[in-house]
Amino acid sequence: MNNFSNKVALITGAGNGIGRATAIAFAQQQAKVVVADISHDAGNKTVELIKEAGGIATFIPCDVTNDSQVQALIDGTLEAYGQLDIAFNNAGIEIEQSKLAEGDEATYDKIMDVNVKGVWRCMKYQIPAMLKSPSSAIVNTASIAGLGAAPKMSIYSASKHAVIGLTKSAAIEYGKKGLRVNAVCPAVIDTEMFSRAAESDPKKAEYVKGLHPVGRIGQAEEVAAAVLYLCSDLAGFTTGVALPVDGGVTAI
Repeated sequence: MNNFSNKVALITGAGNGIGRATAIAFAQQQAKVVVADISHDAGNKTVELIKEAGGIATFIPCDVTNDSQVQALIDGTLEAYGQLDIAFNNAGIEIEQSKLAEGDEATYDKIMDVNVKGVWRCMKYQIPAMLKSPSSAIVNTASIAGLGAAPKMSIYSASKHAVIGLTKSAAIEYGKKGLRVNAVCPAVIDTEMFSRAAESDPKKAEYVKGLHPVGRIGQAEEVAAAVLYLCSDLAGFTTGVALPVDGGVTAI
């Protein structure tokens, strides 16, 4: 991986899981990192881990459903570091466990507000700042649920299909201006969310692991590696891509 020195990377949902792993990975590659999360404790913990390893990071609290907070996030990034070169829009929720006709409007609105409108809102404020950089990159967190069906998660699946649509459209709109926009589509990743599910239903957790052709679920660091690649010069000719990071699930 090429070095990200002289680059400023902003990661939302960076308080744990994939977001934290990616923030740490960027810092290890010499980027200045802006950690954004709705949780002050989790966000500050990520910054602490980065600084303990000799990296540079700043925490800015942000709820991606709040327009003024997202705008303040971008303003704060520019005030802290003077530029924005990389954005990983990772904040999202997964709260659905029912068939489509059993869903309710409140759940629909909450999922869409975070997963879709949150990504749209972040890009809306990120892009004007990033166009000032000669070479910039955005990566959005979608899911393999955005590449196909997700039984009992139809609203979540729809939200991730929408993230891919936003990604592809932005990639076309801003490609000639030096901004690349891609998405990562993880399968099941070993995060706190999966750990809680495994504790409540160990048999189901083993079943889920078996759905991956490689015989295991993914690690947050493996998704982080894909994000860093998409943001690097090595991916300079790659834009508008929804990259599965899924242990072969979508190849079946």
